Amino acid sequence: MRPSSISLPAAATGTRHDWQTIKTLLPYLWAWKARVIFALVCLITAKLTNIAVPLVFKDIIDSFTLPREQAYLLVPVGLLAAYGALRFSTALFSELREILFARVTQQAVRTIALQVFEHLHALSLRFHLERQTGGLTRDVERGTRSISSLISYTLYSILPTFVEIALVLGILLYRYTWDFGLITFITLSAYVIFTVVVSNWRTHLRRTVNELDSAANVRAVDSLINFETVKYFNNEAWERTRYDEQLKKWEAAQIKSQISLSWLNLGQSLIIAAGVSLMMWRAADGVAAGRMTVGDIVLVNAFLIQLYLPLNHLGVLYREIRQALTDIERMFALLDTNREVRDAPDAHPLFSDGKMTSCAIEFDHVNFSYDPARQILFDVSLKVGAGKTVAVVGHSGSGKSTLARLLFRFYDVNSGSVKINGNDLRALQQVSLRAAIGIVPQDTVLFNDTIFYNIQYGRPDAPRAEVLAAAQAAHIHEFIERLPEGYNTRVGERGLKLSGGEKQRVAIARALLKNPPILIFDEATSALDSKTEKAIQAELDLAALGRTTLIIAHRLSTVMNADEILVLDAGRIIERGTHRALLDQGGLYAQMWALQQQEKNDTENTAITDPLALAG
Repeated sequence: MRPSSISLPAAATGTRHDWQTIKTLLPYLWAWKARVIFALVCLITAKLTNIAVPLVFKDIIDSFTLPREQAYLLVPVGLLAAYGALRFSTALFSELREILFARVTQQAVRTIALQVFEHLHALSLRFHLERQTGGLTRDVERGTRSISSLISYTLYSILPTFVEIALVLGILLYRYTWDFGLITFITLSAYVIFTVVVSNWRTHLRRTVNELDSAANVRAVDSLINFETVKYFNNEAWERTRYDEQLKKWEAAQIKSQISLSWLNLGQSLIIAAGVSLMMWRAADGVAAGRMTVGDIVLVNAFLIQLYLPLNHLGVLYREIRQALTDIERMFALLDTNREVRDAPDAHPLFSDGKMTSCAIEFDHVNFSYDPARQILFDVSLKVGAGKTVAVVGHSGSGKSTLARLLFRFYDVNSGSVKINGNDLRALQQVSLRAAIGIVPQDTVLFNDTIFYNIQYGRPDAPRAEVLAAAQAAHIHEFIERLPEGYNTRVGERGLKLSGGEKQRVAIARALLKNPPILIFDEATSALDSKTEKAIQAELDLAALGRTTLIIAHRLSTVMNADEILVLDAGRIIERGTHRALLDQGGLYAQMWALQQQEKNDTENTAITDPLALAG
């Protein structure tokens, strides 16, 4: 029975080699050992029948050299029937091998692709911020596709060819003089050595072509994802030039690779031509000397043709196998990538009984940096009591959003600890931790699917009625209903068909639908107009009741009712208290409040005195 999961080898250090890649791949195939063994039996049987065809054909030819009367008695229907049966058996066992191995191949591809997908989701946010999605997806796509290619080339082409070579050499040495076997062996050895040496030399050219292909794809995908930005700045020609620069490099590398391939093919043809000529010369000499029959020369020729046809493609197959191994190596390298944030061996769920209850959050003397050269948080300590609301305010770049990322454990702190209900996050299972937290992020990214799907994503098993209720609470239900396709409207790549405010309201509905004990509002209303903000703020205050809530904001009017407000500046908490207490202190919070009130008054005065503003 196929195991439900296959453990991967430990991550490799340094460069992965071909044998290591094959060794990693084998357990996925051996999970279907019965099919694999039966397929190999079919492979050997197919080659035995294939080798028997020229032998029977030789007997048929020789029988025609007998007197006419004997020929009609000795040849006949039996040999011809055997000849036809052997021809059919070769095809039969070859197809049986493919039928048996089809499930093995596709199941291995599916299992590996799923493990890579899961592993990529398990990697830290740092990894995904440093990698470009276009190149990453191209590596995974080529790697999974190459698994089928590798199995096909080795099991259906290379392995049968070597089995057939061994059988032919044995027959030649057994039936004829040693020079036939020697010529065949030298020809094949020279061909294989030449192919391997030149193909290995060409490997760096193929890798260069692949890297440039990935780089061009990354540049194209990046440009298309940022389609609006390109249009805003009228930079289509600039993007075309940048893409073409990458394509020129790829073109030059591809030409070098193609030229080297032509020289390889010429060398292979020369070796095969020399070997065939020598073999036919020895066979013709044997017939002339009476040591061999006409059937023998037909047999030798048939063997040469049978070996020549697969050998003619051996170079191509070897190159494709090396290329497939290179592509699989890049994909397995992703599996070797260290998971910066991983569950401890003894990690436990946040809620042992599975029922979510109120949570208390604590940041205890936290120091953190994304890059060792630039620290973001300095000795940050704060507590959010169960069911309480704490707001963190400050200028852009002060480290506010970093608190949310640490609470989700996208990163581990450099020192100090982050705790929920007294449990250090590093001692908790990440799945249970994130299940307890809902977030409305500052930058909302949506799936290229329907509005209904994007809201329901907060709780995929939620019934339609609850999805609609969440949309109503986020004040987006009426807008959706006015759309021609309603909740079935597709939002486009990253939600680009919706405005910033509409995307933010979808995010709010999604968080409300999840209904977690902890809520994080990271600039949750920053993209909304004042009227909508006031309406939604009331709903957010309602949603926060009974929940532990962390509000991250620069618009101070949204945090006035928080139980405690912390002022963060350059990664340090410099003030804390209620809204009224902070105003009385006359510090940075009071300055920010006064500045925002002045901006608000200026905007209102402009709206009153400017007819165009009123018209807008």
